[in-house]
Amino acid sequence: MYGKIVINCKLQVLSGMHIGGSSAFSAIGAVDSPVIRDTLTGEPLLPGSSLKGKMRTLLVKAKTNNYILEEHDQDPEEIKRLFGSAGGKKNKPKTARLQFADAFLVNGESLKKRGGITEVKFENTINRLTSEANPRQIERVVRGAEFAVRLVYDIEEEEHIKTDFENIAKGLKLISMDYLGGHGTRGYGRVAFHDFQLEVKEGDCPVDTALLLECLKEVEEYGLYSLQA
Repeated sequence: MYGKIVINCKLQVLSGMHIGGSSAFSAIGAVDSPVIRDTLTGEPLLPGSSLKGKMRTLLVKAKTNNYILEEHDQDPEEIKRLFGSAGGKKNKPKTARLQFADAFLVNGESLKKRGGITEVKFENTINRLTSEANPRQIERVVRGAEFAVRLVYDIEEEEHIKTDFENIAKGLKLISMDYLGGHGTRGYGRVAFHDFQLEVKEGDCPVDTALLLECLKEVEEYGLYSLQA
């Protein structure tokens, strides 16, 4: 058995999000920590690796009921079959069933009319002994930004499909209650997922796709905050 299911949804930024890019050649006076950008459009993007890494980390913590993580090859089997594993001394490499694409901004033009796609947040750390200030500038994608997220799931074993989709949904729910990018404990990177769509693009799916889509749509209830116009 083999086939592919494409999962599309929108990720909405609910508080300023920072996923860093390179500042190696910044000019004097430039932002200390810029966001990563699409080299074609110059607009911010959400790397698939950022979404995958956060989703896997939170799922492993939830599945093992432990905030201390082991090596990837020690993850539960249901996690390794979704996200893959390079293997280890006792385990063979495992190819991931779930593929993550980079997510690109879809409402850049409307954001520009409202004031811009990104903002610069000024922060300061103070040395408690000397009171010396260490100011820094952090660029953030503004709240209200939306990114088009696309995942591709490989259909391999019928008995795993429902469990795999339940874990995909659980991972997205956990992200909705956590954060993406840096500085999340200071309020950055709150996100919500919505507008889920699912399509079998190759082969046949032995499980009712309406049930799989219903599982994913539960994620939409998990955004921590609601946006104001």
